[in-house]
Amino acid sequence: MGEFVDGTAYSHEQGNRAKKLFAAVVLAALDDAIADDKKYGNGPEQIARWARSRDGREVLSCAGIDPNERVVSGLMDFVGKGVRTSVALSREESERRSQQAEAA
Repeated sequence: MGEFVDGTAYSHEQGNRAKKLFAAVVLAALDDAIADDKKYGNGPEQIARWARSRDGREVLSCAGIDPNERVVSGLMDFVGKGVRTSVALSREESERRSQQAEAA
């Protein structure tokens, strides 16, 4: 019985790592689209084309994101804002921490 639990826990951990890897691919695609938007002005269209493609839908699904039109429009809005993902994530993290500090 203990061997089954260990195997299940290991498989679950591997699945979480794979999901994080695919999430990193989504973030890289967003950064590429933002760079295209700054250079060529077509970033939102590029991310929409990628997200609607078979590969894009597969990557989004593997990252735990439902590849529907609402997600595509959200990705397009994010790219349209032009904020790199690393900056956006660090800003959100710092805002969350400051809110927690104010609440305590």
